[in-house]
Amino acid sequence: MMNVALAYTGGTLDRAANRRSDELWLSAGLRDPSGVLVPVWRERILVANGDRPRLATLAGQQAHRVRELADEIVFLGMEEGDRPWFACDLSFHDEDRLTPLLDGCAFRDLNRVVTHLGAGEGAVVAYARSLLHWHRRHRFCGACGTRTALEARGHLRICADPGCLSENFPRTDPVVIMLVTRVDPDSGAPVCLLARQRQWIPGLVSALAGFVEPGETLEDAVRREVLEEAGLRVDVVRYEASQPWPFPASLMLGFRAEAGDSPLTFDRDELEDAQWFRREDVARIRTLGLRLPFRGTIARALIDGWLAEGDTDGG
Repeated sequence: MMNVALAYTGGTLDRAANRRSDELWLSAGLRDPSGVLVPVWRERILVANGDRPRLATLAGQQAHRVRELADEIVFLGMEEGDRPWFACDLSFHDEDRLTPLLDGCAFRDLNRVVTHLGAGEGAVVAYARSLLHWHRRHRFCGACGTRTALEARGHLRICADPGCLSENFPRTDPVVIMLVTRVDPDSGAPVCLLARQRQWIPGLVSALAGFVEPGETLEDAVRREVLEEAGLRVDVVRYEASQPWPFPASLMLGFRAEAGDSPLTFDRDELEDAQWFRREDVARIRTLGLRLPFRGTIARALIDGWLAEGDTDGG
């Protein structure tokens, strides 16, 4: 199992599920001057700019003014010392209206600042961003089409039709991401498979990934995705670690997969390119005109873990 720091992990909030239906307590928490508010605007998070960007949270009168503009307010949990945390969605306002309330902070794309966030901050914003994204897309009942109402302070939506009253809970989409490795049949050297999609930034290569389909185990999803995208059959599948991935609301489940000697035949509709790389090639990837995912992603952790094995086995 990998032992590295992954972005969007390390959260320390007590999610306090037992408080979600206590409206009196939640209302008092919203008025609590020590309470914390995490605003989200069109998938962007609020950042205090400076030498190092950091998550900006609101409290007191500033939080109160922003809450009055919020479309949805959800309860995130409790910090040590019974300090309540909430998140709110401001997406239905133009940014110009919000700017005077933000005390010099600005909304930024999460993937541009996550590597600068402090320990646990990424976990908070992943939680807030994913939960509010779900609310924006579940305003109507999937069973009858009636408008739904926010309940349990954001952890449930209920259909407003008395004849339906369907309950809808927040969902997380599971995604398997796997570093496929093998021993090269010609040279006997360990190699790993790295691929790229056309829409990625120039030169980026990474591990294969794909959504888990209904009725699949995670291991079956790994085998299917590798076969579909690369034409390779894998037998050994080993779980490594997981990472919340709030783009928009996924959970990345990381695996290592060992392939046999079958030829690489990648799906050109899915991938622009896919190649086997030796450890020395990956270690000097920039000299090949390529780049790896940024540190903090589970893709990079899988790749770095494989590279480190070369230091221990002499490869």
